[in-house]
Amino acid sequence: MRDGVELLADHYVPTGTPLGTLLVRGPYGRAFPFSLFFATAYAARGYHVVFQSVRGTYGSGDDFQPMFREVDDGADTVAWLREQPWFTGTFGTVGLSYLGFTQWALLADPPPELVASVVLVGPHDFSRATWGTGAFTVNDFLGWSDMVAHQEDPGRLRGLVRQLTGARRLGPALDALPLRAAGERLLAGRGRWYGDWVGHPDRTDPWWAPVQLGHALENVTTPVLLIGGWQDLFLDQTLDQYSRLRDRGVDVGLTVGPWTHVETLSKGGGLVTRESLDWLGEHLAGTGPRRRQAPVHVRVTGTGEWRHLLSWPPATTERTLLLADRGRLSDTAAGPGAAAATFTSDPATPTPSFGGRLLDDRSGGYTDDTALGARDDVACWLSDPLPAALEVLGAPVVELQHGSDVPHVDVAVRLSEVDRRGRSRNVSDGYVRLVPGDAGTTPEGGSVRLQLDPVAHRFAAGSRLRVVVAGSSHPHYARNTGTGEPPATAVRTVVSTRTVAVAGGVSRLVLPVSP
Repeated sequence: MRDGVELLADHYVPTGTPLGTLLVRGPYGRAFPFSLFFATAYAARGYHVVFQSVRGTYGSGDDFQPMFREVDDGADTVAWLREQPWFTGTFGTVGLSYLGFTQWALLADPPPELVASVVLVGPHDFSRATWGTGAFTVNDFLGWSDMVAHQEDPGRLRGLVRQLTGARRLGPALDALPLRAAGERLLAGRGRWYGDWVGHPDRTDPWWAPVQLGHALENVTTPVLLIGGWQDLFLDQTLDQYSRLRDRGVDVGLTVGPWTHVETLSKGGGLVTRESLDWLGEHLAGTGPRRRQAPVHVRVTGTGEWRHLLSWPPATTERTLLLADRGRLSDTAAGPGAAAATFTSDPATPTPSFGGRLLDDRSGGYTDDTALGARDDVACWLSDPLPAALEVLGAPVVELQHGSDVPHVDVAVRLSEVDRRGRSRNVSDGYVRLVPGDAGTTPEGGSVRLQLDPVAHRFAAGSRLRVVVAGSSHPHYARNTGTGEPPATAVRTVVSTRTVAVAGGVSRLVLPVSP
């Protein structure tokens, strides 16, 4: 690298005439399973593959500071690549998660030799992943920090035991305050980056600039295939990447399956590998015509159907359901005298997370969340049984006339499907942290609008829609103590009383419905 640090890489050489060169850069080592999915699978099909361990991991020099040096190190690696006698003159990139972020680091200033990229569940802005809602995603990134801090410990058996007991080990740290000290106590001197992440809640702080690569979406002209999951923690960024590249006329493909982050390779591995090879074959190797039937390929959950679309989101019509009195989700507004729904939120005993877009697929993803609606620290609305199937394609929106007697609060909203037996399953979530001055932070109340996670989902005929509003979703998000003190160091908690007004249809669910 430009500062003299050496990074280690494995070079996979294809037999026969090479089709092209691939560059893969990541922090998780160069052995199985990443070597299988991102090295041998491609070398066996005719590509040179350079699989590099990023700075501070698996023998590469210097200390690991996640994502902070990837722009420079990626550019320096390409400069090295150009000098190799076996280099084919052009190259592509492939990889998931952090291995996707390193691709965006290259695309921030795209080298002319880069002709194709395949980004699987890869963020371009890490500050958005950690603090995008205003609340720190503690379960994801304390868990990730603990995993990475110990990933090079000796003993495969010890590592397996650590992985299997991860949730139990993390529990005390996730439940303790203050936030930063609890995490650092678990990490025991490792993963020093975690304290920095927790200590910088303001995404406009220049400290975050090295990991905010949104400008890559304005610079790239390289054909990019994006692959995501409806329950992946980076789904919002994947869809943002697609829309911004599409709007600029870049050749971009999008595939979204019914997967969590990890399931993209486990359950989606076969489809993902086939589509990746097709994309690289077209744009890097030049071995054949385009095989994609359409730019967008999505799985419609609630069905077994994969849909080929010209764009995302497709054309839809709005269907509005009103939050009414007595817990009804209805086409008809509550009368002017209808009482508001009320609940209390206690940060000391926060409303728990039930599945959702978590990094850990053992606790995240689609799950039975029936118990969530029965809690006394939430407000819940349930529709009548649907007379016919209802297909939603896009991002649902919930508008709440929300009030609070504490000005520092969070609002969590979940849309679920309740089947004929009364069992509920999550479909889409929204979350926001409010501060004094925001609408909805006074007892008188104000309008709070949450755009929920985009979905492609068909609610079955006879099922019901359920909307749940809560003051937290822990440990997905770090609790809001309610005091306004810095999140990293706050220990005192304040109970809030919330209201959601329903009279006259002031609170509503707006669905983008497929014609």
